[in-house]
Amino acid sequence: MKSKHILLAHGSGGSMMHDLIKEVFLPAFDNPLLRQGNDLAVLDNPGGRLAFTTDSYVVHPLVFPGGSIGELAVHGTINDLAMGGARPLALSVGMILEEGLEIRLLEDIVGRMKLAADNAGVPIATGDTKVVERGSCDGMFINTSGIGVVDESLRIGGAEARDGDVVILSGTIGDHGVAVMSERKGIRFTTPVKSDTQALHRLVAHMLEVTTDIHVLRDPTRGGVATTLNEIAMQSGHGIEIEEDLLPIPPAVTGACDLLGLDPLYLANEGKLIAIMPARYADDMIAAMRSLPEGKDSCRIGRVVTELPGVVRMKTGIGGTRIINVLSGEMLPRIC
Repeated sequence: MKSKHILLAHGSGGSMMHDLIKEVFLPAFDNPLLRQGNDLAVLDNPGGRLAFTTDSYVVHPLVFPGGSIGELAVHGTINDLAMGGARPLALSVGMILEEGLEIRLLEDIVGRMKLAADNAGVPIATGDTKVVERGSCDGMFINTSGIGVVDESLRIGGAEARDGDVVILSGTIGDHGVAVMSERKGIRFTTPVKSDTQALHRLVAHMLEVTTDIHVLRDPTRGGVATTLNEIAMQSGHGIEIEEDLLPIPPAVTGACDLLGLDPLYLANEGKLIAIMPARYADDMIAAMRSLPEGKDSCRIGRVVTELPGVVRMKTGIGGTRIINVLSGEMLPRIC
């Protein structure tokens, strides 16, 4: 492949597209499923209910402290499956590339995707590539879809939250939002903040070994913890009460939010989960979660209540109560 940049001809379906696939995508994503060489991948069904999800990634900039659009695309789709208790089986990747994109940058991001998929143990089984005119998509957009299998006994969903359930968070919040914002704005902090992007399916599998009686799992991405909790409250018809003093917010994130007028409760996270379950499992669950790197900072942050159905409220550090609403508008666009 002679060109150093993506050309419209790379999306034409002709020899240049074949070269791009052969020289960039196939070596990076090589596995038996992809090697079938068809427009689909045929997988053996391991039994159980099938889970299916899809997501698109338009983050700007494409590379940021702690990750890139590539890791987000792999981790995000794996995590969407995991939040239903599914064991991920395979991913598809759709690339929309902008004319003029450097091949070197594409190779870097593809390499990051390969590493993320390998580390997660979830193969990229099939994909597609399109090229659009310069100025049409800001470098690249990525769509990933994923399939997984869910045990017949699991019933995990936002409507399943029950009165008295405990709300557990798997770690610190706001890291991803601050990491992307700082790179976008050219802001540097004394303590660098890196994205928390990571796959969570192994953490979920470990949690299910403690109990399968987990009512809700969610990853608080766009809209952050506040919006995710509001969605659960509305789905379940219960109230949710959290405590400000229990929220795990890193000092660097707190400082950045104070400086820029942001609220960490609404910042995106790409490697954390919210779990809601009966309170009797809380101590054992937190201990199990903390035993894995993905959940080392897990903690209880609140509970499900019958008061104020569909409303999230927070006990503040000074003894007051604050209503936590859904994010209005877009605090940080193009965050994932």
